[in-house]
Amino acid sequence: EGKMNKDAQMRATINQKLIETGERERLKELLRAKLIECGWKDQLKAHCKDVIKEKGLEHVTVDDLVAEITPKGRALVPDSIKKELLWRIRTFLAQHASL
Repeated sequence: EGKMNKDAQMRATINQKLIETGERERLKELLRAKLIECGWKDQLKAHCKDVIKEKGLEHVTVDDLVAEITPKGRALVPDSIKKELLWRIRTFLAQHASL
């Protein structure tokens, strides 16, 4: 129980630092650019169209789409991009080691 709180606290502190320094925005921009570059966005768009075709436009809700697309979207993010983001966050933390 105590560890969970400590982890959550640590995450919150890191998040706060990322936001304060503007690093979070930079990481988001980087992620967005990389995902477009590798065709991730197009793959998801195609998946959306498939879901809509399958269920019929009048029966699909936004919630349906989100439920279908979120796991798919996560699964489609290339490992190289995940690794790069992780590396950047680690580097950032090493530079702000006073956390």
